[in-house]
Amino acid sequence: MNKQYLSTLRALLDKLENTQDEALDKVCAVCAEKVAGGGLLYFFGTGHSHMICEEPFYRAGGLACVYPILETDLMLHEGASKSSIYERMPDLGKAIVDSRPVGEGDVLFLISNSGRNAVIVDAAIRAKEKGVTTVAITSVNHSSQVTSRHPSGKRLFEVCDYVLDNGGVLGDACVSLDGLGESIAPTSTVIDATIVNLVSIGTTEKLLEKGIVPPVFASANTDRGDRANKSVIEEYKRRIPIL
Repeated sequence: MNKQYLSTLRALLDKLENTQDEALDKVCAVCAEKVAGGGLLYFFGTGHSHMICEEPFYRAGGLACVYPILETDLMLHEGASKSSIYERMPDLGKAIVDSRPVGEGDVLFLISNSGRNAVIVDAAIRAKEKGVTTVAITSVNHSSQVTSRHPSGKRLFEVCDYVLDNGGVLGDACVSLDGLGESIAPTSTVIDATIVNLVSIGTTEKLLEKGIVPPVFASANTDRGDRANKSVIEEYKRRIPIL
């Protein structure tokens, strides 16, 4: 077992706790306010970041008001290298945001470790134009060391209302092995998933403080799961068609 990877993850979790508490609290307060007003929490990411969009969706212990934006061409299962081409296309992010009902009163989380590609920056800019609150989940360290691929020259952390920093290194992978030229073992998925779940917890706490009990999914793999989730799905399926 590689202890370097585990120790790096522990250090990043500690860093998250010590540096992102205030930012997370502000984001959770905004999310609670928007959800209390009937808004939804949207999540959008490309490549491996699309997994973070699925993490809070239809998940045991997850909020029902989550809408993942999943674009096949920007995922990996129908052409990994193709997804890299698409995520660099100007104006595609704008079209994706405009194709969804996200608007004023909603929050859009944009997940990209590098934050440099055109699609994710376009999506953030367009969402803000529509009055959406935008939250970046990114590595500020990585992003600060690369150039933008967006025509504006901006990176994701420079165009969003709030930034949640996963603290990862340039290139994401963190383990070096003798005889291997490239580092292995990325950290962003683990830390980003942690961030998303902290947002879910914090938002729920703040809703409860307002006297609002938000719908939360039970595990579908318990004896009571289907029964417990039926009414939640019926309530949100009209607004979140992929439920």
